[in-house]
Amino acid sequence: MVSIEALRQSLTEVDRANNDTWYAGLDDRKKAEASFHDGMRDRTRLKDPANDTYEEFFTNHRFYRTAQLSREYFEGWIDRHVRDRVVLDFACGDGNTSVRAAQQGAKLVIGIDISATSIANARSNAARAGVAANTFFLRGDCENTRLPAGCADVIICAGVLHHLDLDYVYPELARVLAPGGKVIAFEALDYNPLIKLYRMRTPHLRTEWEKAHILSLKDVRRARRYFRIGDMRYFHLTSMLGLWAPRLMPLFNGIDRALTRVAGVQLMAWMFTFELLSRDPGRPQS
Repeated sequence: MVSIEALRQSLTEVDRANNDTWYAGLDDRKKAEASFHDGMRDRTRLKDPANDTYEEFFTNHRFYRTAQLSREYFEGWIDRHVRDRVVLDFACGDGNTSVRAAQQGAKLVIGIDISATSIANARSNAARAGVAANTFFLRGDCENTRLPAGCADVIICAGVLHHLDLDYVYPELARVLAPGGKVIAFEALDYNPLIKLYRMRTPHLRTEWEKAHILSLKDVRRARRYFRIGDMRYFHLTSMLGLWAPRLMPLFNGIDRALTRVAGVQLMAWMFTFELLSRDPGRPQS
């Protein structure tokens, strides 16, 4: 892998090239995603930009308050895998995951997102957290990042793959992943009929592409052309009821721990995670 200084220089060149002319050349689908997330991440719309959440405008965000089990697993995975490694936060949003990875000792965290507002927020969040020195955020196209090949030891995909065309994303992830590297993907799962009904009844909360491309296991199997599939876990069958009965969250989480181990039943989960492992073993990771 190239040195961190050389990598930063390459990132700077890509960032400079991704200007207004670059953006004008993107197709309409990608511009729609950028526009949607620019609006979604615009904190000036909030009554208290420093402290409020986006729930005022995107009411589905309230359900994430019940996602304790998946959040703990995902954050624990990051904490175990990023130290002394170059990390790519793929479609990084406001950079919260990037900041966590930097705080956990990543050598460098690269955050890329098509939303200019998200990138501005990510830079501000990293500076506020004191990790600006080992983060680099740039606006870019996750289906064609133009990042150096093999530049990332770890790639984090937190709720992003369903926004993208997997025919382009999987080979791009494989291209930028270093030998021996790992990808962790954290996604909603497209089987539960009640959750699918909710998505259909709230079309304003997501883009046209997004609502038609929630991931299934068929989408995961498509990655086998480029990766080995690693650990896969399922989360949240009853825990969402905790939104209305928060005192019962420990009970709901206990039920979910049991149910999500049952084949077939686990497909009704709200979320799942899966690892994609480099086909080139390279340097082994823990």
